[in-house]
Formats: sequence, C-alpha cells, structure tokens
Amino acid sequence: MSQQVPPLSTAQDRPTLMDRFLNGVERAGNKLPDPSLMFLYGTLLVWVLSALLSTVSFDMIHPTTGEAIEVNNLLTGESLAAFLSSMVGNFTGFAPLGIVLVAMLGVGVSEQSGFINTGLKKMLAVTPKALLTPALVVVAILSHLAADAGYVLVIPLGGIIFHAAGRHPLAGVVAAFAGVSGGFAASFVPTPTDPLLQGFTQSAAQLFDPEYQVNPLCNWFFAAASSLLVTVVIWFVTERIVEPRLNSHMPIDDDVEPVEDMGSVSAVESRAFRMAGLSMLAGIGLLCAFVLPESSPMRSADGELTSLASPLMQSIVPLIFLIFVLPGVVYGLASGVFKKAKDIIDAMGKSMSGMGSYMVMAFFCAQFLAAFGQSNLGTVLALSGAEVLQAMNLPGQVTIVGMILLTAVVNLVIGSASAKWALMGPILIPMLMAVGISPELSQAAYRLGDSVSNIISPLMVFFPLIVVYCQRYIKSAGIGTLASLMMPYSLALTVIWTIFLLLYWATGLPLGIQGHYTYPPM
Repeated sequence: MSQQVPPLSTAQDRPTLMDRFLNGVERAGNKLPDPSLMFLYGTLLVWVLSALLSTVSFDMIHPTTGEAIEVNNLLTGESLAAFLSSMVGNFTGFAPLGIVLVAMLGVGVSEQSGFINTGLKKMLAVTPKALLTPALVVVAILSHLAADAGYVLVIPLGGIIFHAAGRHPLAGVVAAFAGVSGGFAASFVPTPTDPLLQGFTQSAAQLFDPEYQVNPLCNWFFAAASSLLVTVVIWFVTERIVEPRLNSHMPIDDDVEPVEDMGSVSAVESRAFRMAGLSMLAGIGLLCAFVLPESSPMRSADGELTSLASPLMQSIVPLIFLIFVLPGVVYGLASGVFKKAKDIIDAMGKSMSGMGSYMVMAFFCAQFLAAFGQSNLGTVLALSGAEVLQAMNLPGQVTIVGMILLTAVVNLVIGSASAKWALMGPILIPMLMAVGISPELSQAAYRLGDSVSNIISPLMVFFPLIVVYCQRYIKSAGIGTLASLMMPYSLALTVIWTIFLLLYWATGLPLGIQGHYTYPPM
C-alpha cells in the first residue's frame, strides 16, 4: 500500500501556481479511463467521426500523391470486415511491442543475474552525485544513435540508477524520458533520422526549385549545440521542479524492494563483473570485425552502415538482446546466481512477467492507430494546420515560431516524425522558400517542434510503456501522473529551445553542413 500524500497546507509548503497547475494536470489525467480503455474508446470515436466526416468535402490535395483527400468511413460493412481481419496483424505488427519484448529479454537476464546492479555500484562510485542527472541525460541523447533503444534501455535504467543513489526513482525515469524523447532533435553525432528527414525535405524543396539539393547533415551543428542546451534544461527542471514535487507528495510504494547497499562490491562480484565485461567487449569486438569491412553483409546496398536500410540499423534491438544476455549469463554463472540453463530462462520469464499490462495496452493502442491512419483524420488535421499557417503570411521569425507550435500540436495525434514531415513539408517548405526561408531552417524548426511535445502525448507509441516503468515504483501512477511530471520539461524545452533557434539564426552560425538560413543561399 502506498503512503498517503501529505497535505500542502502550511505557509512554508503552500503550493505555487506551478504546483496547482501540475496537480490539476495530474488529477485530470488520472480521471481518464485506464489507458487500454482510453485507446478502445478512441477507436470507437474515430469510427464515429469517420462516418460523420466522410460526407464532407475538404478540397485538399495530398502533397505527395496528388490525390484528393477525403475521410474514409470506417463503419461500412467492408471497412468493419477488413478491420476484423487485420486485428491480429495490427497487434503483432505494432512496432514497439517487438522492440520492447526482445530487448527486455536480454536486459532481464543482466538484471536478474546482478550484472547491472554491480555495474551501477561501480558507476556510482566514480560519478559525483551532483552530476548524476546530466550524465543520465547525455546517455539518453546518445541513445538516438540506436533508434528506439533508449525507450527500452536508458529510461528504466534511469529509475534504477536514481533509486540506487537514494533519489526518487521516478525522477530518473522522467529525466531519461525527457532526454530520449523530448530532446529527440538534439544529438552530438549524426543519427539515422538525419538522412530520413533530409529525403523528404529535398523532395519538398524541389517542388519549388527542381535543382535544389539538401545535405543530410544540414542540421548537425545546430543539433549538437542543442544537445548541450537540452542537457542543461532537463537538469534544471529535474532538480528544481520535478524531483522536489516527487519528494513532497509522491512517495514510492511501501512494497517496492529496497536497494541493497550500493557502497561496496564483493570480491566475487568484482571477479564476475570483470569476466562479464570482458565477454561484452569481446562480443562488441566481434561485431565490429563483422560490420566494418566494406564487403560486410550488415551494410546497405550502397555500402552505408548508418542508413536505415542497412541490416545493422535494422538489427539494433536483437543486438541489444545479445549484448546484454551474453555478459548477464557470464556474470550469473561466475557469481553462482545461475547454476543451470533453466535459471537463465527463468530470469527471462521474470522480466516478461511485469509486461502483461503493457501488452494489453499495446493491443488496444495498435487498433486505435490502425483505425486513425485508415480514416485519414490525422492527414486532414495536419494539412489544415499547414494551410492556416500559410494563409497568415507572417514575418519570418514569427512564421518559424508558428511552425514549431503547429508541429508540436500535430505531433499529439500523429507520432511518426517522417509521416508528419511527408504531409507538412511539401506545403510549408515551398511556401517558406518563396519568402526567403531555406528548407534547412524549416527542417530544423520542424524537428524542434516534433520533439518537445513527444513527452506529453498519450498517443505516442511508447507513452504507455513509460507509465508501466512508473508503476514499478508507484502502482497508482497513471497517464495523468506521467503527463504532470513531463509538462514542465515540455514547456521549458518549447520556450527555451525556440529562443535558442532564433538566437542561433541571428548569429549566422551554420545550421550544419551546407545548412543555409536563406533561399537562395547567400
């Protein structure tokens, strides 16, 4: 049973305006139905809206196909039959489900064997407590290199690390979530997202200028500088706003297993950890020897390793499984935790036992996203917003701010960064090129807006998973709990990062390699 929330009634502890706002968000959010039911009701609502709006003519043309856009009625006999026949496929094809379960199998072995716990002891011994938050955020930003790995690896470890350090574990969960998802447009090094969005940007730019070329790294310098900004913002929000609020009225449940003494590592643990670490390094070395040669089958057809089409990038999650299961098994055997093969399988089973509620949510979320996509409601919303922004014909800086806010709002209903940009880019980029704003600057603004609202959108495909991570420590945590914790990050990143982009623009520093501000480039 969780402890009662202490009243905030004394003069010293009187809630601030921010406290009242966040408490209101939490109460309102937690009054929502269970996330699984919310996705079910959302699916029913999409069906009804699709039937009502299917008779309305929106006079919109799809920017990439050139076809007229209309809302598809999902309540016809044919549509309902097609939905029923695809229900299992929607669930099994729900991308985050496989990513989460496969990665958690490997991480579960490392966790149950004690490998991760010993690693945390050693890390905490050398990491100053004052720098724990920024260190976690930097790791979260670096996880952008490995697609969705941060959601299944860095975020739960954030909770474990903070709990082990004697801090509120949810502070670690939400700080990592903010770094992985809220700071998605920030990166110290190029990521697979760069060439993915560049392709859409170049296609849209060539609608206005058929000869225009966009460099895949046109936003890299700005993204690298943003990494430092995002780290500082998340650090400040975590330690000055979020964690004090958690400590004041969100105590963890009484039945959460206490963290064992993190101050020392036994001789047996040290020996097992060295052996496990060597096995991990050996595995990484073998992987490098396999992927680095130019003839490696892990490269894409054009020889790229970091292309989304390369087998290496498509194998990130299985590689996470192998990289964690190998040292986990070695550590468990060397320390005596694992005595037979069945112990390893039991460790995997235990890691899966806590994923039941997430799998139920994933089932209903998959059905909702399938229905929403088939209805075309999201497409109509995105294009309507882009047309309104186009019609307003605002000054350059104001237009960029409007584009950021529009993207942040649309992101609440269309989670895929590439899907949104495929819809909005062909409208916004030619419009902005006509008033002298480059495609590279438009892409930077889009990526910023796409990042800052990820962390407050219940329809973001990993959002239910983060709720599950929170429930490990506070069983009553729900969508409202997570949304209220993430709101300060979202607001701070939106305001400060937008100002940073405008100042970066004003200084004339390049956005990236051939990252122009103006069209035509000056």
